[in-house]
Amino acid sequence: MPSTVHALVAGDDLLRATRAAGSLAGGGVRSGVVVHLAVSAFWAFVLTRLRVRGVVGGAAAGLVIAALDLEVIGRHNTQIRALPRVPQWLDHVAFGVLVAARLPRSTRVDGREAG
Repeated sequence: MPSTVHALVAGDDLLRATRAAGSLAGGGVRSGVVVHLAVSAFWAFVLTRLRVRGVVGGAAAGLVIAALDLEVIGRHNTQIRALPRVPQWLDHVAFGVLVAARLPRSTRVDGREAG
């Protein structure tokens, strides 16, 4: 969401980040949607397995994910590297917070209630 708001305010292409993600799988908006969904599902699974909870935990997880996605993997991709950094990092933080906030505090990894 932060990068979408930034793109709207800056008059940038709203699908730029989607196309950049798609460039990892051969290109295009369709590929970008698939890549975004797959990467988001993967990171949501990881955060669930690690039992990341709360705003602080989610924000910290989002920062780690941003570092991996944008700076480690993304540095090798010109389209990802060209995206505005701060809005992209904020997107990752927001993702981490939203995923962590949706996870119940009392559920164990095996799905049974703790307690």
